[in-house]
Amino acid sequence: MIRRIGGAVLATALAGTVLSSGPASAQSAASGAFSGNALRIGVLNDQSGLYAEFGGQGSIEAAKMAVEDMGGKIDGVPIEILSADHQNKPDIASAIARQWYDRDGVDAIMELTTSSVALAVQGLSKEKKKITITTGAASSDLTGKACTPYGYHWAYDTRALAVGTGGALTRAGGDTWYFLTADYAFGSALEADTSRVVLANNGKVLGSVRHPLSNQDFSSFLLQAQGSKAKVIGLANAGLDTSNSIKQAAEYGIVEGGQKLAALLFTLSEVHGLGLKVAQGLTLTEGWYWDANDETRAFGQRYMKRTGRMPNMIQAGTYSAVLSYLKAVKAAGTDETEAVNAKLKALPVDDVFAHGGIVQPNGRMVHDMYLFEVKKPAESKGPWDLYRQLATIPGKEAYATAAESGCPLTAAAK
Repeated sequence: MIRRIGGAVLATALAGTVLSSGPASAQSAASGAFSGNALRIGVLNDQSGLYAEFGGQGSIEAAKMAVEDMGGKIDGVPIEILSADHQNKPDIASAIARQWYDRDGVDAIMELTTSSVALAVQGLSKEKKKITITTGAASSDLTGKACTPYGYHWAYDTRALAVGTGGALTRAGGDTWYFLTADYAFGSALEADTSRVVLANNGKVLGSVRHPLSNQDFSSFLLQAQGSKAKVIGLANAGLDTSNSIKQAAEYGIVEGGQKLAALLFTLSEVHGLGLKVAQGLTLTEGWYWDANDETRAFGQRYMKRTGRMPNMIQAGTYSAVLSYLKAVKAAGTDETEAVNAKLKALPVDDVFAHGGIVQPNGRMVHDMYLFEVKKPAESKGPWDLYRQLATIPGKEAYATAAESGCPLTAAAK
């Protein structure tokens, strides 16, 4: 079924169940603590736009893997995954989320690529008293000034990216910056967080220019950045916007001219798509890498068999978010929001994505981040052998404390 909401087409067909462990009638007598005949989780993200490789279908597949690893059921109640494409539009995302909650019995929503979407859906979920766990969006405001009692932020945020890439490059001599920034909530937050880190490390911000989301021609913006003579051009954008910025910067000889590009949010998926010839030498920060150890390699190979690709931190983070939610439901013995919410904040995160992860009272999951340099083509041993690790950034350094975050729910903890 397709229906029109607010002038935009809402493809509700995309919101159908993509995984069920069995028929709802298989529910056992032990399921009386559950509100329906299935536990339903929605994965709401960009599946067709500039962030489609960022999370997209890969995040849905990761969510399925988490359900399988929980046995497909909790106390006899089958677990179902629903998915939909929000098209990077907060109004469409909110309409889908409302329908999921009001009609389809969805218990929680995951992923939420795009900060404007995540902020809108997290706000609606507060009203509905439903849990959201954001892995795809970046704005640190999600657990800062826009925090809610039921909102969680899992894989990374703009502050962690800024501490990693911004701090490393400034300390290495890149002490003057100019930002090329996506003109919406995420870009603004990433520029602001990185600017604070640059200034804290005795650097200077010489200026910035904003570009529309899903832009095609970056020439005028790049020329302004080039003309600034800043040592570092900070790309406060993501997905295809970052890839296109880097490609066009190469055409203008910006790096050859002595300026360095800082891809402030760039994942394995985009590096692979861009290719090592163009991406080599980029410094970036991620929260997970498939080739870190035997455990991550095994997970990566399992994911590869299903998708033909290695997972990035968004997709691995979505696996962790769904698994953590399901563990909280099992521990609570119910899908009732308040009980699950308490368990989510109390249980440590211990899985392939993070070991010893801690969930703060504001919903921020604290875990280590990693600084990487993209390998040169001659250094790579295979299609997905893309990174050389430069440093580990401890979670306590990467993320603000709950008291420092600006979250009004935790401000009293100062």
